[in-house]
Amino acid sequence: MKLWGGRFTKETNKLVHNFNASISFDSRMYKEDINGSIAHVAMLAKQGILNDEERISITEGLNSILNDIETGRLEFDDEYEDIHSFVEAQLISRIGDAGKKLHTGRSRNDQVALDMKLYTRNEIIEMDKLIVNLLNSLLKIMKENIDTIMPGFTHLQKAQPVTLAHHMGAYFEMFKRDRERLKDIYDRMNYCPLGSGALAGTTYPLDRAYTAELLGFEGVTLNSMDSVSDRDYLIEFLSAMSVIMMHLSRFCEEITIWNSNEYRFIDIDDSYSTGSSIMPQKKNPDIAELIRGKTGRVYGALMSLLTTMKGLSLAYNKDMQEDKELVFDAIDTTKGCILLFNGMLDTLVFNKESMRASAEGGFTNATDAADYLVNHGVPFRDAHGIIGQLVLYCIDKNISLSEMTLDEYKTISPVFEEDIFDAISMETCVEKRNTIGAPGQKAMREVIDIYEKYLK
Repeated sequence: MKLWGGRFTKETNKLVHNFNASISFDSRMYKEDINGSIAHVAMLAKQGILNDEERISITEGLNSILNDIETGRLEFDDEYEDIHSFVEAQLISRIGDAGKKLHTGRSRNDQVALDMKLYTRNEIIEMDKLIVNLLNSLLKIMKENIDTIMPGFTHLQKAQPVTLAHHMGAYFEMFKRDRERLKDIYDRMNYCPLGSGALAGTTYPLDRAYTAELLGFEGVTLNSMDSVSDRDYLIEFLSAMSVIMMHLSRFCEEITIWNSNEYRFIDIDDSYSTGSSIMPQKKNPDIAELIRGKTGRVYGALMSLLTTMKGLSLAYNKDMQEDKELVFDAIDTTKGCILLFNGMLDTLVFNKESMRASAEGGFTNATDAADYLVNHGVPFRDAHGIIGQLVLYCIDKNISLSEMTLDEYKTISPVFEEDIFDAISMETCVEKRNTIGAPGQKAMREVIDIYEKYLK
């Protein structure tokens, strides 16, 4: 069945039909299509466009189709062009001529715009739940590792000592912003396009606000041309998913590095790693690497839809059908990656001794040694130079700052006294930093309290 056959005298070429059809992928919107139609019919009856008997018959027919699809009694048929024609044909076959009135006051253009908004809205909610689970996992690690010292890095060089809680907190902030982006998109897109017709509305006395209310929208869209040709919300959603994947990818990069023999900061659980076909000693971080790789796939969907939309005149064009496979694949990819990443994160074992040893051996306390001199009256620029000499001395001797003797310190600067060793201990370096957002325990406990309240 086609919804537009009256104008045509010849059958569509089979190759053309296959190229044009979308049921192979838009069938996943069956629930949204049926629920949208039920709301549309309720509105038509309220407005006296359909009588109550027709409303009941159509609604019962649509619900029976929904039930049969979900129980597996009804399968999608690729003879139909799209999910809309499939559902309408099923309805007519079940209830007769009353089913032919379903499409009154509606175009496929505003119908598909509605379906896609309903579908996207639901997926945003589901993705938000996955991110909340991830945030809870991060918070658990933070609470357990307030005093787990590790090196902080810039340029992949050891910089200053931090804690594992502080490091995980950086990712908490990233994913928290991701949630905020999803909420922004949800709020901005939550206006109902149904009733816009093909592009110029309709002559039927529709109550668009009533339909919007039934479907849980904030209100109605205010321009029928924009309503059927707007894909901004999908581009925004793809952009938000790209940022989520970028954050996951950065985290996976660190997990891959931390898992290496050179770092040994973590052990990845066997259930989230694989081995080598010829090297029996290998334990590869494949899940982390695959998530990192799949990031490009989501980026590609964003760039593809931007490119598709950039040259389209108003209003609807068939090019816009290309949005669905891109968005569906990006959603599946992003949700799958969040879920797998969270499982991997929950089963990681952190090697705290290796982390601390790495911080001890990387001159991460050099800045605090310079601060010590400044606090004893040495100008910062001079202090910077003195500590640089200390570091060169230690590199030559293959020792750390904490392994130097006081006499060695005094040889380079007489300002140093016995209290230098306490000033450059890892605990002191971390604990002195207690401004909000820093790694000190007082600051971290305050932030963790904020995060707990946020998640509640």
